Amino acid sequence: MLIKFSRLFYGWRMIAVGSALRILGGGLYHYGFTVFFLPISQDLGLTRAALSLVFSLARAQGAFEAPVTGYFMDRFGPRPLIITAIIMTSIGHMLLSGVHSYFTLILVYMGVVSLSFQAGFMDAPMLIANTWFIRRRALAMTLISASMGLGGTLFSPLLASAVRTWGWRQAALLAGIGLLIVGIPLASLVRRSPESMDLLPDGDSLRKREGDAAGSRRKGGFSEETDFTVRKAMRTSAYWMIVLATMVRVAGFDTIMVHFIPIMVWKGVDERQAAYLLATYAFFSLPAHLLLGWLADYVNKPRLMALSMLVATVALLSLIFGQDKWALWLFAVLFTTAEVIFPMTWATVGDFFGRKSFGTIRGTMSFFYMWGSVSGPVVAGAVFDRTQSYGPMLPWLAVLFLVGAALYGLMVRPTPPPPSTT
Repeated sequence: MLIKFSRLFYGWRMIAVGSALRILGGGLYHYGFTVFFLPISQDLGLTRAALSLVFSLARAQGAFEAPVTGYFMDRFGPRPLIITAIIMTSIGHMLLSGVHSYFTLILVYMGVVSLSFQAGFMDAPMLIANTWFIRRRALAMTLISASMGLGGTLFSPLLASAVRTWGWRQAALLAGIGLLIVGIPLASLVRRSPESMDLLPDGDSLRKREGDAAGSRRKGGFSEETDFTVRKAMRTSAYWMIVLATMVRVAGFDTIMVHFIPIMVWKGVDERQAAYLLATYAFFSLPAHLLLGWLADYVNKPRLMALSMLVATVALLSLIFGQDKWALWLFAVLFTTAEVIFPMTWATVGDFFGRKSFGTIRGTMSFFYMWGSVSGPVVAGAVFDRTQSYGPMLPWLAVLFLVGAALYGLMVRPTPPPPSTT
């Protein structure tokens, strides 16, 4: 067994590390926010729009940081930012337990909790996958992305139980301690690239890689090692199609995820049942990720993303028109396809634009598309505060998803620019 493990391509170990980071960050931060949503709003006397604004401001912060942190990771590797994110997010959760006003909530959440979370827990693991893999890029990214759902499955019920038993403040404190204890040893395992260890992406030998490149040229295909600079990428229509499609998708997806438990309570279930629905969603996201991620390496990724958006639209229709609890369970299962699109999007960016500037290209894209994530949850909160219902907002999310499906379906791979172009 030890001999077989030693022969395993080191890149898969890096995927395991990136997945573990996503389990921690996704379970305690991403899913944790919706678990804390109602207790914090009730404790501090906040409207849903006001609390949603905190999340949205954090997303806006990530949008401004992303181009800089992306360039930093391309230049120095992902590990420094991962360590920074673990420390900041951990301390932030500990400080969050002592918040007693809206101002300090914004200060702690933006200034500490989320300051480097996007870069360290979301962007860095995808950079690891894109650096270590080319042919199996979609599967590698999918394994990392799927682990966030595993984090939600593990931590959502635990956080909900901790909130119910000790209150949200103690639950936030425990989350911060857990992040620090587990996260730092994980970060120490990260290696910058296969080349830094005298290896090649996918575990290939030099002879195989040269043969694959020659075969690609003979067939008139694209070289797997084609690399765009940020400037060259931004000159392509594919870059802006990805930005627009992602903006539409995250506007709807993050609106649902921030308000997931409040929406379920509005639909007639109690908070404990709502937490189990969230855990069910997270649980089913794992097989959905694995199936579609494996498939994405063999089919047209943009078309597969378009199909996934259509399935997520069906999920929203079930949430809108369903009157029984089975409709909520159906929504929780089908809506996982909206999350599965995340790794397929970044695998597509890697396929289209290469490895060398992936972090910077992803960062500049984030600056544009994150504004959908910023606005969606706040608008949903404001609609509920005004009408005491999520009903007026949900049909518009279904329309957004249909637009996103069309945008993904129209994407085409850009032609690599001549080496001399600037």
